[in-house]
Amino acid sequence: MTRRFGTWFDDLEVGTVVEHAFTRTVTEADNVFFTSMTMNVQPLHLDAEFAAGTEFGRPLVNSLFTLGLVIGMTVPELTLGTTVANLGFSSIEFPAPVFAGDTIRVTTEVLEARASKSRPDAGIVTFRHVGVNQRAEVVCRAVRQAMMRRDPERMEAG
Repeated sequence: MTRRFGTWFDDLEVGTVVEHAFTRTVTEADNVFFTSMTMNVQPLHLDAEFAAGTEFGRPLVNSLFTLGLVIGMTVPELTLGTTVANLGFSSIEFPAPVFAGDTIRVTTEVLEARASKSRPDAGIVTFRHVGVNQRAEVVCRAVRQAMMRRDPERMEAG
């Protein structure tokens, strides 16, 4: 396990696993603000009385907030100052719900890494991000591709 702060493409070897340093407790306000800002009117996220009558018994946190949080929590160690762009997601899963009061932590594994064919200063990395709650239940699993910058000092050296 290695903790990092903005990692260059050159250091993202297949099999690298990062346990991200930050954790985050999700609040009811997070869910209401995000759901309202994105105009998602699903009462399962916003209406406690409605949600009480569902199998969950209380409002669910919007899954897109969960995804954004999981990816955002990876930024300091992986992509802060070293990413060109997020290229896409090949899979996103939400195996368990998130509720206000849950604390999320994230682990990332590098699945693939290859030099860019069109940009010699960058490479394409496939990450698997796994978010878990305080009960160690997986709440989000996402596989994504990102274009990452190469270390300019190593490029100059050789």
